Amino acid sequence: MNSWQLAGAVLALLLLIYSYPREFIPKLRAEPDYQHFVFASVVALSLLWSVQAGIKDGLNLHFLLVTTLVLCHGWRIACWICLLPMLLLIGFNKLPWQDAGLFALCSFLLPALFSYSLFLASYRYLNRHLFVYIFVAGFLAAALTMVLKISLTALWFGLAGHYSWPEIIDNYWVLAILMWFPEALLNGGAITLMAIYRPHWLRTFNDREYLSPER
Repeated sequence: MNSWQLAGAVLALLLLIYSYPREFIPKLRAEPDYQHFVFASVVALSLLWSVQAGIKDGLNLHFLLVTTLVLCHGWRIACWICLLPMLLLIGFNKLPWQDAGLFALCSFLLPALFSYSLFLASYRYLNRHLFVYIFVAGFLAAALTMVLKISLTALWFGLAGHYSWPEIIDNYWVLAILMWFPEALLNGGAITLMAIYRPHWLRTFNDREYLSPER
């Protein structure tokens, strides 16, 4: 394990400890329906993250679904749920265990915090309307979160010296232009369906605020 990997592991561990949701385990034990929802979230993430494509070794692309997870569970619980799919990637040799910390930082810890910050900004500064919630907190936040994830991974591989900057930009970072829309469409569609048919699945959604006729 080199210095970059060690620093990434330490920082990721500190963020996980800081973000540990004390209500998560009691809620998981007390509510069977919530257990099923968490399990479904883990399965969905595992399937999406296992389907990877990339030109260079390590510079892989896959759907994140982190924005949907954050809006459903909050960013703290979302970060801990993402641990299980990452461990499965390590178990199936799709991710070196030495890179776990940097992968966590680039793929869900910082993206989840970023996505949640965008939701908070939209909640505070924009009208609390269903369209704003779906388009800004769901669609737009997912697009920007995917761009952030790709940029962080590019920065990681560039600073660590795995590839030259031209190789990273030409063969990886430029793909952010192609990936932001599918990621946004996937998350926006999921948020739309849940807001209409399963609003209780969205921890950040309140019918009285977003569907009030006075707004």
